[in-house]
Amino acid sequence: MYRGTPAARRQALAGIVGRCAEAERRLDASADGFRRLRGLEQGVGAALGVAEARFRELTGRTAAAEAVLAELRARYAAPASATVTGYVEQAKDRLVFATVQLNQARQADDSGRPGEAARRLRTAEGAVAQAAVFVGTVRRTADELREAAGLVPAALTGAEAALAPLRATAGTGGGDLAHVLRADAVLSSVRQEVTSGRPYDPVGVLRRIVAALPSSDPARSGVLAAAARLTAGSATAAAADFVATHRGAVGAVARTRLAEAHRLLADGDSAAADALALEARALAEQDVRVRGNPYTPAPAGTGASRPAPAAGTAGAVLGGIVPAEDPENAHPAGFTGRAGGSGTPPA
Repeated sequence: MYRGTPAARRQALAGIVGRCAEAERRLDASADGFRRLRGLEQGVGAALGVAEARFRELTGRTAAAEAVLAELRARYAAPASATVTGYVEQAKDRLVFATVQLNQARQADDSGRPGEAARRLRTAEGAVAQAAVFVGTVRRTADELREAAGLVPAALTGAEAALAPLRATAGTGGGDLAHVLRADAVLSSVRQEVTSGRPYDPVGVLRRIVAALPSSDPARSGVLAAAARLTAGSATAAAADFVATHRGAVGAVARTRLAEAHRLLADGDSAAADALALEARALAEQDVRVRGNPYTPAPAGTGASRPAPAAGTAGAVLGGIVPAEDPENAHPAGFTGRAGGSGTPPA
């Protein structure tokens, strides 16, 4: 997090705005080249075929992810799969939306409307890509839990070894005694949980073991360092996937926390990265709750009517993949341009 003076903060933000404006200018200048590269102005036939094949392949992977998620729920405690709760359903929702867009792209292409066909195709590709993120996250979570479960016994042994020197001097007073007592309580609780025969959350258990030792402790190396990297990497990846699939609703604060978590993880500061990634995910989820469903019925008694959106449209708006009707001169459809997200309530 940036902690400079107000003036330095304003200067940094101005620099960010300037770089974003320059990036937008360069993208606009390259837009025609990208369109020519894909050849969409001459028709979407080839690209549409690729998208449809990707759609079919992902439909099969979504069914497999459903079985993986069911296995996670049976094998581990509920918190272990909490970060991917509803992801299979959301993947299916994006695929339903992609179906509509692919069909409309095909119809527009057949009717000689290449601009509309290209826009529908790009939207379908975005929906398929987000469905792939949801499905991939379920698979990655299963792999992380399996790896964490295998690491728990060694992490417990490593934590005990790291505490041994502190126990030797704990009777002399100072902070060592309190530290040892707290760590012993955590490790005892973890051992009881792991040996109880009941399902538990391996990543959560590793996080507790790692937190039992201060991040500055030189003993936090080897297996404990591996455990810290696993938990931080898991939290950062989970937050990144959530932001990527809900980008239409997630605000700047959550994104900033996530970017900082990535930086800290790359720098080897696993403890700080883990904390910021968890905070980023919580803020992003809050943003989505605040935004709510972008398509709600008109208030009773107003006489207003709203056409029913296409299947999957609400999720696609949350995902930030619904295009504007005039993509050259408008932002993608979303939450009617309201301000909001991560610490700023909607207008």
